[in-house]
Amino acid sequence: MTDLSSVQANGRYFERFGITREWLDRVLGAALSGGATDCDLYFEHSVTTSVSLSDGAVNKASTHVDLGLGVRARFGEQVGYAYTEDLSIEAMLRAAKTASAIAGSTGHHTPVDLALLDLPSYYPVKKRWEAVGMDVRVPMVRAWEEAAFKQDARIRKVQTHLVDTEKVVLVVRPDGRLAEDYQPMTRATVMCSAEGAGGRLESNSYNLAARAGLEFYDDQERQDRMVRKAVERTTFLLDAGKPPAGEMPVVMAAGASGILLHEAIGHGLEADFNRKGISIYADKLNKKVAPKNVTVVDDGTVPGARGAINVDDEANLPEKTVLIEEGVLRGYMHDEISAKHYGVAPTGSGRRQSFRHHPIPRMRSTYMEPGESDPAEIIASTKSGIYCTSFSNGAVQIGAGDFTFYMKTGWLIEDGTLTRPIKDVNIIGNGPAALEQVDMVGNDLVLDEGGWTCGKDGQGVPVSQGQPTVRVAALTVGGEG
Repeated sequence: MTDLSSVQANGRYFERFGITREWLDRVLGAALSGGATDCDLYFEHSVTTSVSLSDGAVNKASTHVDLGLGVRARFGEQVGYAYTEDLSIEAMLRAAKTASAIAGSTGHHTPVDLALLDLPSYYPVKKRWEAVGMDVRVPMVRAWEEAAFKQDARIRKVQTHLVDTEKVVLVVRPDGRLAEDYQPMTRATVMCSAEGAGGRLESNSYNLAARAGLEFYDDQERQDRMVRKAVERTTFLLDAGKPPAGEMPVVMAAGASGILLHEAIGHGLEADFNRKGISIYADKLNKKVAPKNVTVVDDGTVPGARGAINVDDEANLPEKTVLIEEGVLRGYMHDEISAKHYGVAPTGSGRRQSFRHHPIPRMRSTYMEPGESDPAEIIASTKSGIYCTSFSNGAVQIGAGDFTFYMKTGWLIEDGTLTRPIKDVNIIGNGPAALEQVDMVGNDLVLDEGGWTCGKDGQGVPVSQGQPTVRVAALTVGGEG
């Protein structure tokens, strides 16, 4: 990707690929020609570079370039979608007419003047990745490997990985909206394997992610923390065992435990599931769904966060969307289709994985607002249970609200004290029931810095999550029977 200086300045980035305003108008007209009531054009150009190191040598380095157009035509709640990797006018018109075939009548597009939207800037970049060579990337991943080996003699193998993406998107709407955004992303990972007593082997990792340029790594303490956490999490497992199984209080540490919100609550509050009557929260608007000390938001405006966006993929501006306010369900995450259905404004939550996918309501940065409890007090007041500190994945059944997520590391709580390390535990619950069981919320909100990706309908999008220390009075813990 070259010469990104004009991005978000005049909306003409894609003219380098021959995309003129006249062509945009012709493709919009073709998308509406089948009788669709609305449409959008989504152009994307991205360059992703990655480098991986293992056993002291670079074992993988690659650059992937992607370019294309997705066309969505809408007729009420019906959606037609087509995409093309060929940006010739003929290919784009074919894609537009394919998408428009959702309607059987003829339509007409009255040309309008396209107006560039004035976007916010939640991820300004000082050092763009286009100017960063392998002579910078390779020493970085090598330094992380060397530092990990130095920290603990039990470390036997280290793998490090750095990936960065620069993406430019252009969203064009028949009402005249034109949104162009430069979207950076980076993720760094350190994976360790350690050997303990009796030859016991364990592996774990830690990663950092942000919408940022190379300047994200100027903070040496950030890099040091990533390496230190990777080593600590790995060696922690050498002495960890399983907790007892059964229903018990679960205290979730601040930060990554936001996976509780993501799986137990977040997906169920995406408006398409509610519009279709699938979500367990579909009939609970303005009803009490949690204790008064629970406020949950989904926020697209957190500066530099992996889940931040300057504009969503339908050309709507993001916002901080209050989902649950002091225990009462106040709203959902909306794209344009669901917003029209409910008679509200879109929340800037229409997102897609790439130009090959149509937008749907998705989370951005989902977190619980801080409460009033001291985190140490939450642990001290728990007679028995577990304390969760890191996680790897989760899943939810939207209709029933049943969820599960996987705790990688944590502690057993006995008489208000963290006693022995535990690992590899499935935690199972029901979203509404878990919300009702939240009885203590800490004052220590942390938005996790890791590189989370959310999957839905075959699409993965970058997200962030977080929460303060929280105690759920009862969840099912899959430990040792």
